[in-house]
Amino acid sequence: MFKSRKLHIPLWILLAVVVVAGCGDPNKEKDPRTVFSYNEIADISSLDPAAATNFENIWAVNQLFNGLVQMNDSLLVKPSIAKSWTISEDGLTYTFQLRNDVYFQDHDIFPNSKGRKVTAKDFVYSFNRLHDPKVSSAMSLLHNIDKENRNTENGFSAPNDSTFVIFLKEPFSPFLGILTMKYFSVVPKEAIDHYKEEFRRNPVGTGPFKMKFWQEGTHLAMHRNPNYFEFEGYSRLPYLDAVSVTFIKEKETAFMQFLKGEIDMLSGIDAFNPSEVLDTDGKLKAFYKDKFVLQTQPYIKTDYIGILIDENMEKVRTSPLRLKAIRKAINYAFDREKLIKFFHNNLGVPATSGFIPAGLPSYSPSKVKGYHYNPEKVNQLLVEAGYPGGKGLPEITVHTTDNYIQIVEYIQGQLAESNIKMKISTENATVLKTGVSKNEFGMFKKSWVGDYADEENFMSLFYSKNFSPEGFNYTHYKNPDFDKLFEKAKKELNDSVKISLYRQMDQMVMDDAPVIPLYYDQVVRLVKPNIQNLTTNPMNLLNLKAVKKVNE
Repeated sequence: MFKSRKLHIPLWILLAVVVVAGCGDPNKEKDPRTVFSYNEIADISSLDPAAATNFENIWAVNQLFNGLVQMNDSLLVKPSIAKSWTISEDGLTYTFQLRNDVYFQDHDIFPNSKGRKVTAKDFVYSFNRLHDPKVSSAMSLLHNIDKENRNTENGFSAPNDSTFVIFLKEPFSPFLGILTMKYFSVVPKEAIDHYKEEFRRNPVGTGPFKMKFWQEGTHLAMHRNPNYFEFEGYSRLPYLDAVSVTFIKEKETAFMQFLKGEIDMLSGIDAFNPSEVLDTDGKLKAFYKDKFVLQTQPYIKTDYIGILIDENMEKVRTSPLRLKAIRKAINYAFDREKLIKFFHNNLGVPATSGFIPAGLPSYSPSKVKGYHYNPEKVNQLLVEAGYPGGKGLPEITVHTTDNYIQIVEYIQGQLAESNIKMKISTENATVLKTGVSKNEFGMFKKSWVGDYADEENFMSLFYSKNFSPEGFNYTHYKNPDFDKLFEKAKKELNDSVKISLYRQMDQMVMDDAPVIPLYYDQVVRLVKPNIQNLTTNPMNLLNLKAVKKVNE
């Protein structure tokens, strides 16, 4: 196992590199100490945007690359390399007009080591890469591309250098939001041809920063891109000279580095000891109020327990979980409010209003009714299922990882009060992920993070054509009425109509109970007080291009 270490050396090495890079540069106006450092508990596996499948990769890739469009902190789609776009009346053709002042970062792969201008053909090339399963796992996001459209390359065309066109097989209302995902960043063919598979370690993009140094599992350094195309007023972004990413695995060690000023930000409630830092109301304890800032906001992420309900499988036919009454009884059998209070210091929202989390437009506690703690209802449902007082009810097993063992043990204890016996099987994260995908586990702890800001992303987990292992319907939920609404909502361009459809779907899922929603998560960050303009958003995307660091 990787052992964390004190990372004084990587930071001063980074600072030294920044200083040397600035020597003799007449355009160098910035203090070389403007280095923003954050810690990443998990490892980054690739800096290729085609492999931006997890937050660790996405955060780094977001500093290095740009796409056609970007999501702002209010989850609105805004221009990036595309300065404008139009959508045909039938919803099948998306035409993007590109800026003419965007260049790839300077690199030896280009003539005279100067980055060349980005053109529409670069987007045709970049998007076509995503069709290759050996390169990317984004293929499912491209299922609606009209690859058979004539005079296109797999559904993409570049009629001139500044026009990029995408053709769809049928209208798909979330499509523009999907294009904000980092998969759809532009990359230069020259770099892929030169580095091939090693492009993952040698990224060349258009972003506000460019990679300088990466020792996997230890340290990543990114330096300011002096030719970045975005401005804030008359100031070219970014303001920072560099970004430093450390990979300290032990949260106590990372927290000490944070207190000493070696790290500027810790992200996620798992990145520190919440009982040490926060009071029971989720506020900073008095001792820390002048030492750093607590940033929180709703996060489009739902933590839940999934239940495999496909009665075509022998394991389901012999399990009490096949009974809707048992699944609903479990949903009523524990107190979500106490779960949030005791295990999340009240950072988060109890998931009592459906599967779609707080932060998305259709979330509505008054319109979608989920489950609250109700022991009397549990007893009624056990009688309905044929197990009065839990008598004769077989033990059920839930599979989870070490990270969630305390939460699952809490649920186990509360279920026991209603004579519902639950066994806990702790799995390695990779084993759990594989087992859930292959339908090996009848009950499992999972979470779902919105890849893009649309309810379709959450409801797709219950669409019958998305059965795992090919798709993400891990519970094998199948409801023809749900499927009809889902297919209608995908094509609906009227936001108010979409919201109504998603609320209907969410209620169906609650009524059939293939999942046990636990809580809607929150973005949680600890930030040093001298960091300015570090905003948060419900996607928990890290944007550093406008961040400033002032001397303390």
